[in-house]
Amino acid sequence: MVGGCESRGARLLQLCLTDTAVDESRIPELEEIVRLALAEARRRGAAECEVDASLNQGIAASVRLGEVDTVEYQRDRGLGITVYFGKRKGSASTADLAPAAVRDMVEKACSIARYTAEDNCAGLPDADALARDIPDLDLDHPWTLAPDEAIELALACEEAGRAVDARVTNSEGASVTSQRDLRVHGNSLGFLAGVASTSHSVSCVLLAEQDEDMQRDYWYSTARDHEDLEDIESIGRRAAARALARLHARKLATRHAAVLFAPEMARGLFAHFLGAIRGSSQYRKSSFLLGAAGEAIFPSFLQMQERPHIRKGLASSPFDDEGVATRDRELVRAGVLQGYVLGSYSARKLGLKTTGNAGGVHNLRVSSSHAPPFNELLARMRTGLLVTELMGQGVNGVTGDYSRGASGFWVEDGAIAFPVHEVTIAGNLRTMYQQILAVGADVDERGGLHTGSVLVEDMTIAGD
Repeated sequence: MVGGCESRGARLLQLCLTDTAVDESRIPELEEIVRLALAEARRRGAAECEVDASLNQGIAASVRLGEVDTVEYQRDRGLGITVYFGKRKGSASTADLAPAAVRDMVEKACSIARYTAEDNCAGLPDADALARDIPDLDLDHPWTLAPDEAIELALACEEAGRAVDARVTNSEGASVTSQRDLRVHGNSLGFLAGVASTSHSVSCVLLAEQDEDMQRDYWYSTARDHEDLEDIESIGRRAAARALARLHARKLATRHAAVLFAPEMARGLFAHFLGAIRGSSQYRKSSFLLGAAGEAIFPSFLQMQERPHIRKGLASSPFDDEGVATRDRELVRAGVLQGYVLGSYSARKLGLKTTGNAGGVHNLRVSSSHAPPFNELLARMRTGLLVTELMGQGVNGVTGDYSRGASGFWVEDGAIAFPVHEVTIAGNLRTMYQQILAVGADVDERGGLHTGSVLVEDMTIAGD
């Protein structure tokens, strides 16, 4: 039986090595590769095993100042296996999908497992947690994009931005990318499933200059379906407008004031929260939210919902990295943390059950019982700092201490007064979360964490 599987697998593997197309029709080929690796691991005595196989290809074109900068075509393949001999674990991977290379990979993983220490939490997920019904989430929208077309789009994006104003004098370039991925996961518990997905993006970075002052800014759009991207030329124009708005930025004297994080910056605030409630941070006791499940971390008007099955969602997935079914979940209800973000290993370390988050969260939406528009947030803040860019990595995940370089705009009487740069904003994340006054309606969905602007009541702003 193993020999028959290997014979068929060898034929399919040869197709993988010679056929340049990466499309959904090739998932059965990857499934055969996974079956072949699983069978080889069982033959070598592994009690449990799991295998990931992937194919991906993409194209990227970038231009600068009207000239082609780079054109890249990428095509990768990969295969990885984890085997368990009792509670001993071994892993290996390869980019060579030939049958001999698959056998060598499995042999190495088994050899490693025999020499590793036992870990009582090691092993596959519980069988009843695995995904059985795989919904179609509409994630695969290939874009037949020739290099010349990608270049023309990037040129049009940059040209539109440079034409906005004579003060737009330089450019860091515009780029267009398109990626298609196939992934198949299987394990010895009988799980075997594959997903095809695409992602496309356009970005532009421009510089504006006046009276010896130079400022840069950017804009981008990303989507599963290229038809859902923002208008190409509007991306360039928005990048230009943002750079122009930052001209003649001023410094501030050190003070305490309210801070309004623009949506793309607010995403980082909640990313630090997710890092603190990950299972690994909890069992390693390296979190400022250690043991915080059941506590009111945020004001009562704030909710967080995980929605992994949004059609075309950039972080949508029918199953996590272990094959565990993903499900809708209320992570924060009325400001109270409902639980942690767990894979099967971290769940066992904590004496809990996996939440289907091996590999991360899937479309986390931050919402509020009242989500005001952006102008209303400015009016409510009255005086303070609107942050549109953050620099540096000054966040301590153990203590929650937060200190980042920032730039943006000073707000007076509820209206933007002037641009600001070279300041530092500081606080402690636990206090900042409690001091959130509002989450705006201007939700940014360009990623796996969706939030509007976030108004924090008080932070230290360090300047001159």
